[in-house]
Amino acid sequence: MGNNIILLAWAGAVLWPLAILFGLWRGVKRGRGPGWLGWTAIVVVTAAWGLGIRAFLWEPETLVVRRVEVVSPMWTGEPLRVGVITDTHSGAPHMSPARLESIVLEMNAQRPDIILLLGDYAGRHEPAAQRSDVERSEVLSGLPVLGQLRAPLGVWSVLGNHDWWYDGEAIEKGLQAAGIRVLENTRARIERPGGAFWLGGLADYESMRAKPSYGATLDGLEGDDPVVVMSHWPDAFATAPDRVAITFAGHSHCGQVNLPVFGRLMHASPGSEKWPCGLYSKGQGRLYVSGGVGVSIVPVRFNQPPEIAVVTLRAD
Repeated sequence: MGNNIILLAWAGAVLWPLAILFGLWRGVKRGRGPGWLGWTAIVVVTAAWGLGIRAFLWEPETLVVRRVEVVSPMWTGEPLRVGVITDTHSGAPHMSPARLESIVLEMNAQRPDIILLLGDYAGRHEPAAQRSDVERSEVLSGLPVLGQLRAPLGVWSVLGNHDWWYDGEAIEKGLQAAGIRVLENTRARIERPGGAFWLGGLADYESMRAKPSYGATLDGLEGDDPVVVMSHWPDAFATAPDRVAITFAGHSHCGQVNLPVFGRLMHASPGSEKWPCGLYSKGQGRLYVSGGVGVSIVPVRFNQPPEIAVVTLRAD
């Protein structure tokens, strides 16, 4: 399905300039030039065609590595390099297994201490039962590729809304089979020579089993080691307790389309509109929202390229 959309876009990209040239040739052959109005229309439409090529075909296939430093008054011990990948959307346009493998290789080349996957591994909106065998294979084939990620402190994940719309339990099993730990309103203590910390993962708002809860995730937490939390939605940050040093989130795609003057056109949720992209603070707590690597709803990115992030946490 995704490949068919890309093929149609490429066909339009090739046929449009040919149609322009053919029209000009016909006009000249009949002794009629396009005139100033015609030339203006050609320039405007061709500019739009060029922007469309960038948005539909070129930019979604690029990849940016965001390197961010976060100074936290709540962090203790040595700095921690956190690799972040979110919103892969396998089965949607621009996310073949080969494309995902190149993203995995790029993240491994960054050599982070730990890698966090923030949900939406499934592309499109239909449940698994309504998809063909080929379409289900397109989604699930991305999970073993993510299993090639490597980090000394492991690869950890939460599920996203698209995963539950597809089949959350199937996605969870696929991640676990790939050696990736899934957290849902649970936590794990991460031991390291540079200082231990807690890693929590919130349930998704569309989960069939639970709703996101910092309280359930951190209930009974002892000691004063810092806390890092994964959430697919940035919306959860509104209720983040003071104990959490930083929450990592995706979901927003950073708006996916970011126009001059008009700004970000797509808001996946109220939290995505309030905290669309990058680093935010609330008291001593921090939120980092990644724009992710895939596309949703429309197979387009403009002025908001796919990204992975390497976030270095440091003590104040």
